[in-house]
Amino acid sequence: MPIDTLRAARSQAAPISEAERHARRDLAACYRLADRMGWSDIISAHISHRVPGEPGHYLINPYGMLFDEITASSLIKTDAQGTILSASDYPLNPAVLVIHAAILDARPDLNCVMHLHTRDGTAVSMQEHGLLAASQHALVVWDKLCYHEFEGIALDDDEKHSLVRDLADKKLMLLRNHGTISCGATMGETFMLMYQLERACRMQVAALGGSGKLYPIAPAVIAKSAAQGTEIFGKGGFVPLGQKEWAALLRKLDRDDPGYRD
Repeated sequence: MPIDTLRAARSQAAPISEAERHARRDLAACYRLADRMGWSDIISAHISHRVPGEPGHYLINPYGMLFDEITASSLIKTDAQGTILSASDYPLNPAVLVIHAAILDARPDLNCVMHLHTRDGTAVSMQEHGLLAASQHALVVWDKLCYHEFEGIALDDDEKHSLVRDLADKKLMLLRNHGTISCGATMGETFMLMYQLERACRMQVAALGGSGKLYPIAPAVIAKSAAQGTEIFGKGGFVPLGQKEWAALLRKLDRDDPGYRD
């Protein structure tokens, strides 16, 4: 969508529900944690959260703020057409409408989307073979991963259709020659899926940088490990939807950087 078609109209300020406050704090926390992981890209890359109880409304970062500057109150509320529904001195990144709005509109089972341009994630997206079944971190998310061909900078409405088609029912995506996407029902699930993918990519880049061949994993073990990953990270599993890790990460953030809650 061309940048000049974005609408800057703002609605009258409406009371924020407790559910939205919680979503804002989770999303702001995710930006701060992503920055600590080294996943930020100055003011590029973006993470979104559906506004609870408001179909078609999303929270996203103000285009111009660093990840470590973002707070719960500074997040922009928008709709799929780019109308800014909350007071902000910053504009909206138009790529948000192609990636986040398209995914959240097509997948009612999802509430959060994270899109990154990290060194290792982008490097693996550039490798012809993509992610290799060569590490435990790769295998536990193996069945959740899909690929999307590079179509240029994500500003074209036409890409919404191919992006949603390629995502299908998956929750992780390698955007060829571009970066990574994770999505989930909760912020914790979305963060932890990206963590697993980013770790797998980092390990792969490091391993391929050596002079030796990678040690192979038997096909039967690949299938077994992928199934175990689904069980471990699935509903009712040992780590359901990232709840345990997310709670621990929020405790650490509250100790070290509580300003995200403002």
